[in-house]
Amino acid sequence: MQSEPTKSELEILQVLWQFGPSTVRFVNDTLNEQKRAVQYTSTLKLMQIMAEKEMLVTDKTQMKHIYSAAVEEKKTKGFLLEKFVDNMYNGSSSSLMMQLLGNKKTTQQELDEIRAMLDKLDNQ
Repeated sequence: MQSEPTKSELEILQVLWQFGPSTVRFVNDTLNEQKRAVQYTSTLKLMQIMAEKEMLVTDKTQMKHIYSAAVEEKKTKGFLLEKFVDNMYNGSSSSLMMQLLGNKKTTQQELDEIRAMLDKLDNQ
């Protein structure tokens, strides 16, 4: 990964990962609906900067420019999670899991999914 996305850049990437290639207007409207009030010009400028940083790819063949994520969702989230675990839990995944499971917000369905994943890992 070339550079770590800022919080605002990550919000834009989340929209593009969820909806695919989009115009600045669509991304801005989605951010305003899902996150917080953001000015169109701020979104435009940030997306232009992200394209310069090679986080986004721009299709300029149409009148409206279409932006796509140039960084993979799984790879980016993996990088950010690894950094978070290193910084907050001294690299211990088990400490992170114990903290998550101990927060009493984990549903039975989530616990069943975690058990199934652990069983799958055991059988490999």
